[in-house]
Amino acid sequence: MIYQGKGIEVSKLESGIARLCFDLPDSSVNVFNALMLSELDAAIKAIAASDATGVICVSGKSSYIVGADIKEFTDKFKLSESELLEWVAGANAVFDALEDLPIPTVAAINGMALGGGFELCLAADYRVGSEAAVLGFPEVNLGICPGFGGTVRALRLLGADPAIDMVRSGRHVKAEQALSDGALDVLVTSDALEDAAIEVIEQALSGELDIWERRKQKTSPVTLSPASLEKVFSAGMARTRKDAGSNYPAAETAVQSMWDGATKQRDDALRHENQAFVRLARSEVAGNLVQLFLSDQFLKSRAKKLSRDVSPVKKAAVLGAGIMGGGIAYQSALRGTPIIMKDIAQQGLDLGLKEADKLLAKMVDRGRMDSAKAKKVLSAISPTLDYAGFEQVDLVVEAVVENPKVKQAVLAEVESSTPDNSVLTSNTSTISITRLAQALKRPENFCGMHFFNPVPLMPLVEVIRGEKTGDAAIAKTVGYALSLGKMPIVVNDCPGFLVNRILFPYFGAFCQLLRDGADLREVDRVMEAFGWPMGPAYLLDVVGIDTASHCMKVMEEGFPDRMSYDFTTAIDHLYELGHYGQKNGLGFYKYETGGGGRPTKVFDEQILKTLQPLQTGQQSLSDAEIQERMMVALCLEAVRCLEDNIVSSAVEVDMGLLLGLGFPKFRGGALRFIDNMGVAAFCQMADKYAELGPLYHPTSGLREMAAAGKTFY
Repeated sequence: MIYQGKGIEVSKLESGIARLCFDLPDSSVNVFNALMLSELDAAIKAIAASDATGVICVSGKSSYIVGADIKEFTDKFKLSESELLEWVAGANAVFDALEDLPIPTVAAINGMALGGGFELCLAADYRVGSEAAVLGFPEVNLGICPGFGGTVRALRLLGADPAIDMVRSGRHVKAEQALSDGALDVLVTSDALEDAAIEVIEQALSGELDIWERRKQKTSPVTLSPASLEKVFSAGMARTRKDAGSNYPAAETAVQSMWDGATKQRDDALRHENQAFVRLARSEVAGNLVQLFLSDQFLKSRAKKLSRDVSPVKKAAVLGAGIMGGGIAYQSALRGTPIIMKDIAQQGLDLGLKEADKLLAKMVDRGRMDSAKAKKVLSAISPTLDYAGFEQVDLVVEAVVENPKVKQAVLAEVESSTPDNSVLTSNTSTISITRLAQALKRPENFCGMHFFNPVPLMPLVEVIRGEKTGDAAIAKTVGYALSLGKMPIVVNDCPGFLVNRILFPYFGAFCQLLRDGADLREVDRVMEAFGWPMGPAYLLDVVGIDTASHCMKVMEEGFPDRMSYDFTTAIDHLYELGHYGQKNGLGFYKYETGGGGRPTKVFDEQILKTLQPLQTGQQSLSDAEIQERMMVALCLEAVRCLEDNIVSSAVEVDMGLLLGLGFPKFRGGALRFIDNMGVAAFCQMADKYAELGPLYHPTSGLREMAAAGKTFY
């Protein structure tokens, strides 16, 4: 044995080759944490002092090394610039030591080698991969760039274009593509992986492969001419700016560091990378994106734990076909749970099946599914006009019209047609689950299951607990949501639940801005510049102005102190005029049929005349005022949801907004936005708009947090 650590073991094979094995204890995957980096340093020194003739680097897990331990490394990001630079330079010295060993080195990649894991592979002389190998630099998705030499070595090994695209995109590259790009030198079957790695070592020892030429390639400046470098990096930077935008600086910073280091020797090039890494790691955007990664892990872990002891849903049903019902049925069938789709009219069933068929056809057209699989999925949806087969159903999703009396009648009817232990759920977006449960004999088996539209694309499902909802019903529904590939968040019952409760003060703020003289186009422009995928006017058209008008009445009834308005809102005004948004081509914008049958937004000056009677003011509003008024209203309602225990953590509030509304990821969520600004500074900003009403008044709890210097995270 050459070296024995807790997570790394180096043994000596009969051939004299060292076998370095990564096998982090008490973990299903290998990650680079402080232990692994320290042991890698010690292992390399032990190998250097031994008489080993070569090194193969293997994994004792089903994957290789999936990157850095994000939880541990976030503490590093809080270091001062000089301290962080010293730390990352020390980590790089370990990878350099592997690269500089006087014997040939080969990484034998059996699965995912991401981030620091891929960077380790690049430090080896050669890379042998199995068909399960997946390589990539996901760092940009966390707001940082590779920090262990990845940008330097990838550029010199893969060539400029593949390296730039791999670093800037954060995408995973499968084995065959990696071989084509030059990220892998050899591709073999899994059972031949280590033998192939040993064979490469033997070829290097015999002189058939020249490791010194390979190392010269990796440590020298890039061999492109200045003109070629300028051309390839200018094009790469243009692609980066187009795809990433100005709100996500990691990709551009990473590509710039590659460009700056391209004409340098390894050590100088690494210094450029280290400086870029430190600059990004200490940024607000990286802090937000890393927190989102941790929040995502937290929610998944909580949902899995909650549903761990319940049996899976073997057969589901959806009541109410149409677009929403068809989307739910499609998602269930696609993910392997057969589903009955019931409607009271054949026309509804036809629409639901058409929706599912359309979604499957898209999958086939994009090459993600063959036609035989699509037919099989469609056959897992059983359309019906009655309750035949409901005696076998484990869980029902009610998705009929948003009317409490209709929903109560339908729920009572289906309850009598399903087994006593079946779970009934409602896809209502606003109606109280406690109220709907009044029509049921077994309210403990009933909860909300609020999908967001379009169902296949939106990852969030709100699982709503009514006053009488039992834990078993919640667990079953959470488990079903997970089986559909969704992220469930358990929410306590209130008007609008979590996401819509927070959204409608935002819409209320928009209506107040229009009343005070703002141009809807300016508000949309400002909020899209803030990072929203669409401004509030466009979003209302997509949601449906008729739907929004109905929801506003529900919210007004639930929260009359701040969601009741003493003026006619633009939403109600347009609804009364029959402007429903995209669904009928008239809303804040007009919609024409574009390519692929999609509605195309067009501005019509007539809308300004339509809204003009509502304007009681002609204020000249700055971009900052528009942004502040919109965000204060939204963020304060997010605070109230947490204080009212609608959810139990800041993580759930912010992830609900990110997954259900498209809150800008780089800003981290509403509560994270307050934290970044400072709670006291946020309260001061809100106080500027106190005369606009209770929607803008910080809670006493928030003021206490400000006084105590507390934060949500």
